[in-house]
Amino acid sequence: MNNKINNYLISSYSKVLINGIFISFCLGLILNLFEEVEFFKGSGESLFLPVILTLSYIPNLIFINLMPFIIFISAMWFFISIKQNNELLTLKVFGYSNAKIIALISFLSFFWGLVILIIINPVTSDMVRYYEKTKSNYSKDTDHLVTINRNGVWIKETKKNNLYIINADRLENSNLIDLSINIISQKNIISQRIEAEKADISTNKWKIKNPKIFTFDDEGNINIKKRNNLEFISFYNVEKLNNLFKNLDTISFFELLTEKENLILRGYEKIIISEKINSFFALPFFLALMTVLAAIFTINKRNSNNINYLMIAVLTCAIIYYMKDLSVALGKSDRISPEISVWIPIIIIGLINSIGLLQINEK
Repeated sequence: MNNKINNYLISSYSKVLINGIFISFCLGLILNLFEEVEFFKGSGESLFLPVILTLSYIPNLIFINLMPFIIFISAMWFFISIKQNNELLTLKVFGYSNAKIIALISFLSFFWGLVILIIINPVTSDMVRYYEKTKSNYSKDTDHLVTINRNGVWIKETKKNNLYIINADRLENSNLIDLSINIISQKNIISQRIEAEKADISTNKWKIKNPKIFTFDDEGNINIKKRNNLEFISFYNVEKLNNLFKNLDTISFFELLTEKENLILRGYEKIIISEKINSFFALPFFLALMTVLAAIFTINKRNSNNINYLMIAVLTCAIIYYMKDLSVALGKSDRISPEISVWIPIIIIGLINSIGLLQINEK
């Protein structure tokens, strides 16, 4: 009998959760499609490309960023339904306490978080990678491009009819290491090459240390000069490059764990990578705690209509969202550890849940 009841609760909650994901996906598809259509306006592309890009972007938004709130609303809907249909009283007759029901549903949410990390996240990261790569090809700002791969950092700039191809082995703090700058003329000929062990790119006025300047004339002769310092004006600085590297949605959870050192060498900030790994680890716990929070708000309320529940859900999601943002901001300002900033909202929700569960158990 217990197995049948467990299967019923699991299947009922799963149906509600799937419906919540589907509704969120449809809303995200509609809203993001307008943005993509606006981006490709005037490019001559059909509606097919914006639709494909939207379908590539939305899954990561739903399953990684918004899933705690989708879980919360879905769990509230589930507990409201079994409460209003008097199923909650029937379950108590069969020996199911409030705590046992909540534990079962929250464990299912925790398991769903593991499924996201192990199965769904590798797929969504590839989809975001495709989204970023495809959209960058249609970027209007083609004179300034940056890419990062196994060969290091690559930057393309166009200034005064000359093309500048910049390559560095890695970004270390505010310095580009093993820098080379190739200056290509309008005739598609390398007119000059600058090589240096290090360049400080704290500002747009780069300070290149001990550069070697190779100048090539039309006859193929090479003139080499050595200088102590050289200033180079660039569109990019360390802040802009770091902002480009901060999009870790293109990298899956397992890639972050296995390629962490390589990513740091290629220019990603160690703190940002650690923060992202911790946010992935925290996801299953976050989903489980949001489920418990939803149960506390619904089971503890004796008389409440759906509008009141909706207002509670929206207000709670807004508070938790801004609490997460505040915690992350404190981490970025070095007031607390960025890794700890990920867990602070979860700890706070856990403390609130512990108080609420005590009240539920008394009923």
